[in-house]
Amino acid sequence: MHELAVCNELLDQVRMTAMARRATSVGRITIIVGPLSGVEPDLLERAFSIARAGDYTEAAELVVQPAAIRLRCRECGNENEAAANRLLCARCGTYRIELLGGDELLLASIELHGVPDASGESTASKKPSDSREASHV
Repeated sequence: MHELAVCNELLDQVRMTAMARRATSVGRITIIVGPLSGVEPDLLERAFSIARAGDYTEAAELVVQPAAIRLRCRECGNENEAAANRLLCARCGTYRIELLGGDELLLASIELHGVPDASGESTASKKPSDSREASHV
């Protein structure tokens, strides 16, 4: 089950971000998973419940957002969505396509708790901040 290794890499990135921003903990972690990423979202969620133990992420929640498979036809230029088992142009039916999306595994956002504000005071009682830096996991 390589999903556990994926979770460990994801949580390493999350913990480094939390440490760099001097957060006390992490709330919600949002990732975007395409059907062609090679990762099974159900297995990833199960692995996450094991891998999240430790500094910053013990109470973290994983939110998995699915990504659509998007194609561009190399023959007619049409762009369309497709199913994983039918990677064809919806307009002309050719298989000569370019994959635009659907194979991604991205860290979309991290909800950080207790991040100090500009005065150095903890924001533990304030709304959690988001790290909006998307990165490939």
